[in-house]
Parts: sequence; C-alpha cells; structure tokens
Amino acid sequence: MSTMPDVDEHSEEDIEAGRLLFTRAWTFSRGSPGLDHLPPDDRPEIAFAGRSNVGKSSLINTLVGQRTLARASNTPGRTQELNFFTDPNADLYLVDMPGYGFAEAPKDKVAAWNKTLRSFLAGRRTLLRVFVLVDARHGLKPVDDEIMGLLDGAAVSYQVLLTKADKISRTDLERVTANTTKSLAKHPAAYPRVIATSSETGMGFEDLRAVVAKLIAAHGG
Repeated sequence: MSTMPDVDEHSEEDIEAGRLLFTRAWTFSRGSPGLDHLPPDDRPEIAFAGRSNVGKSSLINTLVGQRTLARASNTPGRTQELNFFTDPNADLYLVDMPGYGFAEAPKDKVAAWNKTLRSFLAGRRTLLRVFVLVDARHGLKPVDDEIMGLLDGAAVSYQVLLTKADKISRTDLERVTANTTKSLAKHPAAYPRVIATSSETGMGFEDLRAVVAKLIAAHGG
C-alpha cells in the first residue's frame, strides 16, 4: 500500500491564493507558431501538454472558470501553436501546447512542432512547470513516455494530471494512479505526485490551483 498522500499539504492560505489567482479575468495573449513569435520570458509560465483529445482545453477552461478561453478543435492535431494566456496583472502566462500523438498530422508538421517544442522547453528560463495530461481511462502511452523523456532531457519540472477521472470507477482510478506514480519514478524531472481531475465535476481543481499558487509564490511572485 502506497504511503504517498493523495494531496499535497496545502494551507488555507495556499488554497485561497489559488482560488483568487484563477478568478482573475484571464485572456488570450498570443499564439506562437514558432520561436520567432514567442513573447518575452518576462514572467513565470505554467504549461499544459497532452495527447490530442485528452481534454486539455476543458481542463484549462475549468481551471480559470471560463467556457471558451482555450478553444478545442474537432480535428486532432490541427492546433500547431503555443497559445499564451495571461491575467490582467500580467503576472503569469498559462501556455497551451499543441496536442501530441495525432495520427492525422503530416510528418513534416510533427517534426517542426517537435523542434519548436524542444527549443521552447530548453530556452524558457521562467517555465516553472509543465503539467502533462493523461486520460485516466487509458493511462500512460508510449507517446507520453516520449514527451516525458523530452522534459527530462530539458531538465524541466513536470507533473502528471489524470483527466476524465469521473469516467472510471474509484478502484480503476486508484490503479491507474498507482501505475502512473510507479512509472514516474523512472523520470528524474517528474514531480512524484499525480493529481486526478475531472473538468465535469471539478475534482482535483482546488488542489491544482493551490499547487500553481505555491509555485508562483516560491518564484517570488
């Protein structure tokens, strides 16, 4: 039986800081198809990555309490930009990375995206953490291991969020959480605790908001 806690120890102040952070009027800042279009790295950044159709847009929208800030595409792999969102105080960027693992995208576009991603990860000094989204119904796939290996190589801290956790039983959720946690032990840049989320029920979002608020506070924001 695992001794790892289901949630980090968050104080009431951490939880309130997370709630206030994401009640701000977050807006779209810019889409960057390549490194030439990136905004200056003048503030902390939190990025979200995941396979196509993992529920990334829904997660970001639930995080900020909006319906359409992050727009989902009906065609997997269509969005090939790093989308930046910011708050009115310009204290933080949320970065929506293109979905990976899409079979429909041309190979040259996939190669170009991988090059951009590698350069982005290696060069953004203010990138505090990447949240890697994994569908709780399917668990980690080889393509997830590839992206995590990329993050390990870039020495970028990352943490796995299980999405759609309401779609499986509690027993299955405990199993996939345990298996994912075990796999993360092999990845040096991975934060060891997995957060299970549901954009429909709100599961895990108080925890996630508090984690982001603590990262910002630790950065000096």
